[in-house]
Amino acid sequence: MPPTPQSIAERRAAYAAELAQGTDRFHEPRREDCPWCGSKRLRTRLRTSDLVQRKPGTFVVDECGDCAHAFQNPRLTAEGLAFYHRDLHGGAHEGLVERLLGARGSRARHRAAARAMLPYAEPESWLDVGTGHGHFPAVAKEVHPYTAFDGLDATRRVEKARAAGRVEEAHRGRLTDPRTAERLRARYDVVSMFHHLEHTPDPREELRAALVVLRPGGHLLVEVPDPDCAFGALLGKWWVSYGQPRHLHLMPLPNLLGELESLGCEVVATDRREPHIPYDLAGALALALGRVLPDLDAPWRPAPPSPLQRALHTALTRASTPLLASTSALDHALAPLFRRTRFSNAYRIIARR
Repeated sequence: MPPTPQSIAERRAAYAAELAQGTDRFHEPRREDCPWCGSKRLRTRLRTSDLVQRKPGTFVVDECGDCAHAFQNPRLTAEGLAFYHRDLHGGAHEGLVERLLGARGSRARHRAAARAMLPYAEPESWLDVGTGHGHFPAVAKEVHPYTAFDGLDATRRVEKARAAGRVEEAHRGRLTDPRTAERLRARYDVVSMFHHLEHTPDPREELRAALVVLRPGGHLLVEVPDPDCAFGALLGKWWVSYGQPRHLHLMPLPNLLGELESLGCEVVATDRREPHIPYDLAGALALALGRVLPDLDAPWRPAPPSPLQRALHTALTRASTPLLASTSALDHALAPLFRRTRFSNAYRIIARR
């Protein structure tokens, strides 16, 4: 990633020069077949823009007519992923889920995920893949006080997590890097991936790499968005879990179960209730408000805002805050019902190597 200029004007000029080359180079050629099963029976499920940061570009999610796997098509290149991830972490857009849930909601969700491993042998070592700032290991230690938690992430956030004492060892990089997998081979009793696989170019490769670092008899804990969630059809592009352009895959539960079994794993638990995240309605509203009230200082905007635009933006943002809070409260109030219906938006799998 190139160095980021400090002033907004300099950053705007840098983005203007970058965008002058167009965004087509950020996409691979369009696939004519499903990356999961190879079927050519594809249909367009979604066409949208970047609703979070409002960066330029259009993104398409296709769905396979045979296995129902949904995937970004054409997929972003490594350069494209870097462009659309840039400015997401550490800025105004980071932690949308946590802001909608609140700190208490995030802790409860992490604690519930950690408790899901209690029926099995107490792990000595646990690797959290895509750990970010290490919030999950920090909470999971309260449930598993005798477990050593390590974190792996492609960004510097994992190093900050170690400095804050949330993980014991910080591994920066990708699990699919052969050097990383070999260095961590058969080292962990549990490998967790919370909302990580949907961001990866090849989820199958991620699963194979996870099994490399697991000890025999170890457990893989996976949570991902559920593409069968009714909110996907109801809210369309405003459904938070579509996550374009950063979500590359949306995998139906049967597909992941079949893949894990083909890798020789024993699936010991599945859950479509507890992993539900109560943020669908508030998330849709937040995305819609972001379209009406975009970040005025975003460097990819063609021109700086006028004083009148800035004053109007501030007033409307303050006026919308109670509405967003009320919608988030409604999400939480309806969560017990949604968890028991097709409106549940995520699922969990625990598999034994």
